[in-house]
Amino acid sequence: MTLTEVRTFTPPRAFGDAISQPVVTPVITTSTTPRSIPELQITLKPAISPSPKARQNSMASTPEEKSKGGVTFAHQDKLPKLPIPELESTCQRYLASLKPLQTHREHAETRRAVQEFLQTDGPELHEKLKKYAEGQTSYIEQFWYDSYLNYDNPVVLNLNPFFLLEDDPTPARNNQVTRAASLIASALEFVRAVRREELPPDTVRGTPLDMYQYSRLFGTARVPTDSGCQIQQDDKTKHIVVMCHGQFYWFDVLDDNSDAIMTEKDIAINLQTIVDDARQSPIQEAAKSALGVLSTENRKVWSGLRDVLTRDPGSNNADCLSIVDSALFVVCLDYTEPTTAAALSQNMLCGTSEIEKGVQIGTCTNRWYDKLQIIVCKNGSAGINFEHTGVDGHTVLRFASDIYTDTILRFARSINGKAPSMWASTSPDPSKRDPESFGDVSTTPHKLEWDMGPELSVAVRFAETRLADLIEQNEFQCLDFHGYGKNFITSMGFSPDAFVQMAFQAAYYGLYGRVECTYEPAMTKMFLHGRTEAIRTVSDDSVNFVQTFWADAPGDAKIDALRKACQAHVNKTRDCAKAQGCDRHLYAMLCLWQRMQDDDAASTTSDNSMNGYSFEDGSIIGSPSKDSVFSQSMESQSVNGGGRERGDSINSHISATPSQRGGVPQPLPAIFADAGWDKLNTTILSTSNCGNPSLRHFGFGPVSGEGFGIGYIIKDECISICVSSRHRQTRRFVDTLESYLLEIRRILRIAARNAASAGGVGANGTTGNKGMSRAREIDAAAINQNGQEKLARPKIGNRIKSRGRLITGQSSGLIGHGGPTSMYTNGGGSSVGNIKGAGGGSVSSAMEESVVMSEDDEIGGYGFFDAGMLQQALKARQQAHYHHHSHNHDSSSDDRSNQSRQRRSRRDVGKKLPLIDY
Repeated sequence: MTLTEVRTFTPPRAFGDAISQPVVTPVITTSTTPRSIPELQITLKPAISPSPKARQNSMASTPEEKSKGGVTFAHQDKLPKLPIPELESTCQRYLASLKPLQTHREHAETRRAVQEFLQTDGPELHEKLKKYAEGQTSYIEQFWYDSYLNYDNPVVLNLNPFFLLEDDPTPARNNQVTRAASLIASALEFVRAVRREELPPDTVRGTPLDMYQYSRLFGTARVPTDSGCQIQQDDKTKHIVVMCHGQFYWFDVLDDNSDAIMTEKDIAINLQTIVDDARQSPIQEAAKSALGVLSTENRKVWSGLRDVLTRDPGSNNADCLSIVDSALFVVCLDYTEPTTAAALSQNMLCGTSEIEKGVQIGTCTNRWYDKLQIIVCKNGSAGINFEHTGVDGHTVLRFASDIYTDTILRFARSINGKAPSMWASTSPDPSKRDPESFGDVSTTPHKLEWDMGPELSVAVRFAETRLADLIEQNEFQCLDFHGYGKNFITSMGFSPDAFVQMAFQAAYYGLYGRVECTYEPAMTKMFLHGRTEAIRTVSDDSVNFVQTFWADAPGDAKIDALRKACQAHVNKTRDCAKAQGCDRHLYAMLCLWQRMQDDDAASTTSDNSMNGYSFEDGSIIGSPSKDSVFSQSMESQSVNGGGRERGDSINSHISATPSQRGGVPQPLPAIFADAGWDKLNTTILSTSNCGNPSLRHFGFGPVSGEGFGIGYIIKDECISICVSSRHRQTRRFVDTLESYLLEIRRILRIAARNAASAGGVGANGTTGNKGMSRAREIDAAAINQNGQEKLARPKIGNRIKSRGRLITGQSSGLIGHGGPTSMYTNGGGSSVGNIKGAGGGSVSSAMEESVVMSEDDEIGGYGFFDAGMLQQALKARQQAHYHHHSHNHDSSSDDRSNQSRQRRSRRDVGKKLPLIDY
């Protein structure tokens, strides 16, 4: 068996190292590309910079160019680089984002700060950023990784997002061992496809997307050091780690050719063996040595504890830690059976906290947050929790979608061998292979036995109590809204993502009477190593809409205001998907300014508080984690579309304290010293649209103490929303949101009914239903809006078939749910609006539906709210002007013999378990 060639990636030089060296101008030929960084004539030092050792595993690396390879990276060399917007355009967008969030006086001060920035520091920083970008894959990439890797607070609840998978459609397979074995088997085929470069590239409407993140998904760990975290990766690793009751086990699952060496049944036997072994230790005793909780500590504390574990390079603890760090991924087998969506979501995000006789026995001790985790409960409910630095939600969504689909197809092939496969090729059947062909592997599970000295025992106890506090400080609520979904929203001429974003704005305003800073990530993977751009959801149009909606205004006025607000959101999303936002550009210039300071100035660093997710936080201006298709909403794009990440933005604003440069105070550039910068980087509503039918829910923690973390999935006939906060009326917010969704449907239906009674037709000149089948059109064409036959119907040959009264569905109450008798317009189109899953569906300029309504559509909404009182309050606020503008391997440097010896030695790490019958 030949060893498949695997693409390798070369880490870049650290920013400071690269620009501090003289530049040797290369001889440019038609076949060479300059890779050196132009001399900037400045001395730069990262404000919060990992050590050289940490930097060697920087995530910002570039694939080596190869003449041969598979399809996965076939388009990489053709992808455009992430463009740097024009400085003036960025400043205008920045002002537009802040205007509805500020008073007149505040906005005037921000305008003065922006004008000063354009006349002083701005142009110089912009030009230096352009020069720096010439030698980089992406101008924001290294700054982005630094902001994540230098984040000191625990990653649990602050950075890592979660996906909650739908149950296996075969009920008999929804038990823990069977479900986990099935997901592992499918995950291994995904790993194989990535390593062999057989994974088809992601595309959006035929446009290929960057696939670099898939190379960072497996065998990767976030490792803390004294100078920030680093990403380490073993791209040839062959084993997985399984956690059960806080105990660690491992076994090999791949050979050197990345082929699976275990069948699903073999994996199930191993898992059952692990579960049975873990049960032998009382859970209270096992929890006392559950080292996984150390990965939830403050990163500097965790770095010190890792030093304790690796103090002796040849110690048992060092070997155990190496096994965990280098695993393909971690599988967490929980003993609990959460029943509600909220409880399941919490379990996937941070685990449960349950104290018994003073000992923590919750599932929070059964995690390792520095790696990709597949979590399976006792009842088979499964989810994914992932470390967010190197991958966005869109990438992990593709992984989740594909393995979920493969589990179904594999079951189908057990029934019909001709059923299709997800993969271009699959691993040879391990049961039919000669075991000698597997190579140097160990398929029997081993239990990792840590040497728990007093120092580690105390550390585990204190890490657990701090984690329990963190869990208790947050709450989660889920809304499975089945009133309607994407089909109804698009039939009414709205972008689904924009429509739901306005729902968040309206619900918050209805509850608190004000608008707040809102963040949503837009995917920029159309560009090389693209991540996300921040969509600033609040606009003058959205403020006008929420005020109009809550005022005593006619329904048509509310709909018109909603349409304008949604169109403004679509336009902004389109710009951000083209990397024409303001956040990433400004943040890059801020980072560049920081690095231009001398050693003393460099010690004055950004507070790196993550405002939430990006998947991502509130503001770093960026946010990884939420993907929407362009707003990272990956509804129907698990294979060919864009996706989401959590709405995180890393909030990395700088201290306004002047820095020292050559002994001369260097004030912070005006735009960053202004209060507007902090306001825009304090996210109250951190949102992200990411998901498809393979997911039940997706979410993340709040990015600020006063905020909400909102992950949502817009499906064809429902909307799934997971909301988190630090006990800020989360349940009430969800209830208000649900009431709004019902009320706006009522208003839209009344308007549609009025249009129908006035003889209106659809936007395409017909009264046809977008989702109507050809067979239904036969009957629909012969019936007018009053249910009377308007055309001569062809005679029916069978007399019996002519009996009975024709049911048109006009009083069935199904309109709006995509039923065969509801007549909706197809709507117009927009470059973003027609993208499924991320920002949406079709967007039309006018609503000309011909819809017949039932009287029961009049119920629901905000009957409990006194609209007149709210109107008076709105007028008072308007008068006060409050809301007026309201580690990759380098093959050239690998020591193959040492690597081989190291892997052979791993066969003896841990206690070998005797296999049980299954």
